[in-house]
Amino acid sequence: MHRYFFILCFALSVSTISAQRLKVSENHRFLVTEDGKPFFWMADTAWELFHRCDREEANMYLEKRAEQGFNVVQAVALAEIDGLNTANPYGQKPLFDNDPETPNAGYFEHVDHIVKKADSLGIYIALLPTWGDKVFKNSWGVGPEVFDKENARIFGQWIGNRYKDYDNVIWIIGGDRNPRDNTDDVAIWNQMAEGIAEAAGGYEETLMGYHPQPKKGGGSSTWFHNEEWLDFNMHQTGHCANKGTYNYIAHDYNLNPVKPVLDGEPLYEDHPNCFNAKELGHSVPEDIRRIIYWNVFARAFGQTYGCHDVWQMYTSDRKGINQPLRPWPIALDLPMANQVKHLKNLMLSRPYLTRIPDQSMVLDEQEENNDYVIATRDSNGSYAMVYFPTGKTTKIDFSSLKGNRLKAWWYDPRTGNYFDAPQIKKSRQVTINPPTSGKGHDWVLVVDNVSEKFAVPGKTD
Repeated sequence: MHRYFFILCFALSVSTISAQRLKVSENHRFLVTEDGKPFFWMADTAWELFHRCDREEANMYLEKRAEQGFNVVQAVALAEIDGLNTANPYGQKPLFDNDPETPNAGYFEHVDHIVKKADSLGIYIALLPTWGDKVFKNSWGVGPEVFDKENARIFGQWIGNRYKDYDNVIWIIGGDRNPRDNTDDVAIWNQMAEGIAEAAGGYEETLMGYHPQPKKGGGSSTWFHNEEWLDFNMHQTGHCANKGTYNYIAHDYNLNPVKPVLDGEPLYEDHPNCFNAKELGHSVPEDIRRIIYWNVFARAFGQTYGCHDVWQMYTSDRKGINQPLRPWPIALDLPMANQVKHLKNLMLSRPYLTRIPDQSMVLDEQEENNDYVIATRDSNGSYAMVYFPTGKTTKIDFSSLKGNRLKAWWYDPRTGNYFDAPQIKKSRQVTINPPTSGKGHDWVLVVDNVSEKFAVPGKTD
């Protein structure tokens, strides 16, 4: 009996992966683990995970996302969908009398379980202390509005203290809200962030961002870029398929002081395009792929994915928000949920911390439409990647690459497969014809300096 118990314990122990604490890289462009290993943020939005899922459902969700290659889950403690007055599956509400100064430890025991489960799978929880409607409701959200400058700091201290020892917690202030002018909104969010940092060991011990609404130009940087608590900038590029999302990333990439940037909420899979399903239909996989490759090639340090059915944990017995198409357990296996890992694998298959955007490589004028070709490369000249959203023939300049011999590959974002491309000469103008063209025929051209002897594209071992 003891022998079998030992074997079982050993099997369980080797299947457990504890996440290392993350930090900003030395060049302030990326995230790395404590031992300096590049970390590519590949997140899912599960805003209602703590609020609507019981432990069995949460375990199933996390195990599935880990299997699919996700390493971050964005979830909210004081949730969006009547998160204060509708109890979790165990009958617990997060605050006593809706008072941020009196959190209900019973509710947060369920949050604890999910954070620990995620850690065992190597998944980080991007933890939003509250959704924004608890600060102000704006045109949607039921609130109630419960935060002011004083209790925001108190609640921040409480939740920061509770999760200070969890290496897999990343803090996200905000919650789908842009601070209003001539209000206390900025001060409230600052107080909450500073309370967390104070309780969790200081700014050096916390990793923190801010989740805004869509905004042209800066996202979180508009209000908080110079705040010491803000370690990286985040955008929400919105739920339309026809936006040049790379412009959002480029805006923050060029700011000083330098901070990492990413898109924390793009167009969701299964979402009504521009909230207009009748005329524009729901999103399709090529819409999602185009956006996430655009963002990363523009020098985001990772990418968040989302599914419209999953973020709200929609089921047929719940009122859906904005026309979800199917129950969330079924939606877990939608095409893009199984394709986003190909982006992460591709980027990590080459030197990552020296990667830069370089649109000067694309010689043909690029209109801001779905054909927009975008390039990124190693600052040391060892490789370049060019993304063709619709397989459009384009002239590319490879003169920035080092070495006299180049090796070219075609990488398929749909499958993660690769094959040899025709030989490319190191030249200031090379006409590139992708293997196929048209809507849904997107490709990445990977070009390496032969002497580097890199692995095949997408293979990180």
